[in-house]
Amino acid sequence: MHTVTPTEPTSSSGLHRTLSLVEYFTFGFGTMVGVGWVVLMDDWLGRGGPGGAALGFLLGGVLLLPVARTYGRLVARFPDAGGEIAYTERVLPPSVAFAAAWTMVLSYAIVCPWETAAIGNLLARVIPALNTAPLYEVAGRTIFAPRLALGLALTAAIAWLNARGMKFSGVLQDIATFGLLALVGIFAALAFVRGSPARLPPLFAHAGSSGAWLSMFLVLQIVPYFLTGFESVGKESEEARPGFPPRRFGRAITLAEVAGFLFYATIILAVAWIFPWRDLVTGHLGTEAAFARAFGSPAIARLVVFAAFLSLVKIFNGNFVAATRMLYGIARRGLVHPGLARVHPLRGTPQNAILLMAVLSVLGALLGDAVLVPISEVGSLAVGVGWLASCVAALALRQRGEPGRFAAAAGALVAASVVAIKVVPGVPGSFTAAEWIAFGLWSVLGLAFWIARRRGR
Repeated sequence: MHTVTPTEPTSSSGLHRTLSLVEYFTFGFGTMVGVGWVVLMDDWLGRGGPGGAALGFLLGGVLLLPVARTYGRLVARFPDAGGEIAYTERVLPPSVAFAAAWTMVLSYAIVCPWETAAIGNLLARVIPALNTAPLYEVAGRTIFAPRLALGLALTAAIAWLNARGMKFSGVLQDIATFGLLALVGIFAALAFVRGSPARLPPLFAHAGSSGAWLSMFLVLQIVPYFLTGFESVGKESEEARPGFPPRRFGRAITLAEVAGFLFYATIILAVAWIFPWRDLVTGHLGTEAAFARAFGSPAIARLVVFAAFLSLVKIFNGNFVAATRMLYGIARRGLVHPGLARVHPLRGTPQNAILLMAVLSVLGALLGDAVLVPISEVGSLAVGVGWLASCVAALALRQRGEPGRFAAAAGALVAASVVAIKVVPGVPGSFTAAEWIAFGLWSVLGLAFWIARRRGR
């Protein structure tokens, strides 16, 4: 009988090894930057104004550099799809390591339903017919049949592509990432040529002696969610091409993180440079509307939406890959049902983990636009927990005087602050009841998987 064998280099785990430094950059950057820069621009400017929002992203990005550097060293030392579980299991009890890793899975998994809802929100800006055929409401937001169908179709397409193999996911990530960067570079250049700094004042959304700090703080607290993704490089680290130098993992992570926060700061200033930002906030307008009105051309709005569509596809793909690899890495250790560690013998993909993520994304799509801002808040806590656990593990694993201890300690402090901002009552932007419920439901699901692991043995 003829036997079909894999054509790609394969790791001992069965995952195919196809990724280069370019793919690691596009997965790191592409897993961070989605469509928030279009659909949530009014929220960002409403929180901080152009000065507060841009400085919030810049400051947040700089503060996260020690975290990025720590991840670079961890991934080079432990190239493992399990990511946080691979780092923390060496210094923490299994249950605590699992809790940290499962929470980190949330930071990726939660982005997928965000994108299924966001695609309808995005395309309806240039195709109003998508806002027809109402089905039901969630938290006062109407779910329209065409928009829901788009979200479900996108989920099916991403799941199918991921099931085919990492090589296909990597090509998609490269095309979408570099296409986005080229288009946004053009938009920013046009904005700074056509606009004027006279449109920027007031620079901060809040007045008074502490207005600048409050404006930056309200943006700073959501920055972790929108910069989540540079550490996803570790989840694909087992799929590097043969001979890939481990030090390049850190290079890709740092480059992706820096490119991410510079991207956000640039587009915020570009929008405020060409359009009165208070009018944008009052009218609940997006980036595409600001460009269309400033240039008097619907065509440029459609081009902005196309760029955002590329961004949406790549962030969905990047987070889908990261979530499925983490599920695979956790299951391989027997901490959840081992069926999630099953790898397709020819395609080299974790097939059951892909199926689970597709189902979770579909369930999230059913909630529609109501999930967009709350997901940002829950995601910030989830990633803060993962970063904190990893930095603590890195600190515990390094000897006194060994390079990287200072970065790990600084990263742990930053990550702990991210967690504190979300959980300490009374802090502006801390969790509401709805967000605690969402986080609690994910924790219950993790507990169920933890219990089910014994039955799968």
